[in-house]
Amino acid sequence: MTSTEVRVPLAARTIPYLPLGLIAALGASLAYVVRLPCRTGGWNDQVTTYTNFCYTDIYPLYFDRSLATQNPYFAHVPFDKQVEYPVVLGEVMQVVSWFARWLESDRGAQAVRFYDLTVIVLGISLVAGVLLMAALAGPTRRWDALWYAISPAVVLAAYINWDLVAGALSMGMLLAWARRRQVLAGVLLGLAIATKFYPLLFLGALFLLTWRTGRWRPFLVTAGSAAVAWLVVNVPFMIFAWEGWRRFYVFSAERGVDWGSVWLFFQHKGWGVLGEGDVSTLGMAALALMCLGIAVLTLAAPRRPRLAQICFLALAAFMMTNKVWSPQFVLWLVPFAVLARPNWKPLVLWQLAEVWYFTAIWLYLLSQPPLSRDDLGIGDDTYFTAVWGRVITIGIMMAFVVRDILRPDKDVVRQADIDDQTGGVFDDARDRFTLASIIK
Repeated sequence: MTSTEVRVPLAARTIPYLPLGLIAALGASLAYVVRLPCRTGGWNDQVTTYTNFCYTDIYPLYFDRSLATQNPYFAHVPFDKQVEYPVVLGEVMQVVSWFARWLESDRGAQAVRFYDLTVIVLGISLVAGVLLMAALAGPTRRWDALWYAISPAVVLAAYINWDLVAGALSMGMLLAWARRRQVLAGVLLGLAIATKFYPLLFLGALFLLTWRTGRWRPFLVTAGSAAVAWLVVNVPFMIFAWEGWRRFYVFSAERGVDWGSVWLFFQHKGWGVLGEGDVSTLGMAALALMCLGIAVLTLAAPRRPRLAQICFLALAAFMMTNKVWSPQFVLWLVPFAVLARPNWKPLVLWQLAEVWYFTAIWLYLLSQPPLSRDDLGIGDDTYFTAVWGRVITIGIMMAFVVRDILRPDKDVVRQADIDDQTGGVFDDARDRFTLASIIK
């Protein structure tokens, strides 16, 4: 075989990656343009921030979480001023703040530089996540990654917080699992959990499919590697900066009902007794019930579900039952929604709902104290249409995924003669345990 004969098929396989990477870079650039009105001074005025829809956590946290002066976990500041993120994300923030302080002497200029440098990190994370998703989607569906690269909701939410870092790690974990590199998958999963906590749900998805297929060794290797990776990055902070380390976990447990959550709607309407303790209990119970349903579905379906389908259902269930549903959480769900069911109609409907929520939350905050600008903002009823719009459209997508699991012939991915492109050892695996086998 000549070298030319080798290069041609290789080029044919890699051609989509270059344009996808460039389009993802365009999406990252557009996300930067969206926030330019704030970058040039708008962050110092809430009205300007909200009317231009350019809010971000990045700029204010540079000051509010001691990043301008010291390591956020070792900072001698009140507990509520410490960084409320897991350690990988907190140290990403710290490293970027070092560069900002090195480049600028003025603290105001440092904060802007901190934002710019963070955007570079997040933009690279978006491009990496898109390319990893394209590799996961397989040769016949590489272009599905465009949804992650440049969809309106992604562009609008990209730089609100640091979620794109966890997104890249999660896509890397899935690709490593798909390529049957269980140790690497575990390491990336552990790092993802130490960045944002939601990737822990993917371990549950792997467990359910392992239970059905009996492929225990790969699962245990991945779970063990994830535990080791998580411990390696967390234990030093647990030992030397306990108060700073536990801030994330205390904050998550004690945080009240916040924007975007359906529980806020019920509290606002006064339907039932919904104190903070009641919501925490009901939220956990609702999530447990939905996860139980996902487990039954996984073990009872006529054909083993795809890994991306279970990850999507678990993540969507978490969002719908959580006390908080921030606008940037859409970044968690987009790649998994597309991998689970790359059908454009429900995806477009959901994207419209996300764009409406992104618009509504800032307009709603304008009408709330301390601003109370009713002339610029929207009222309660209008805002809650956006809250329920997300719930309903994601519920529709979940229903379609459940139907695809129960009727695999309707699954557009499997119609291409594919079993599970993200499944790794689950791909074409035989069932070793199902609920039907118990009944028989």
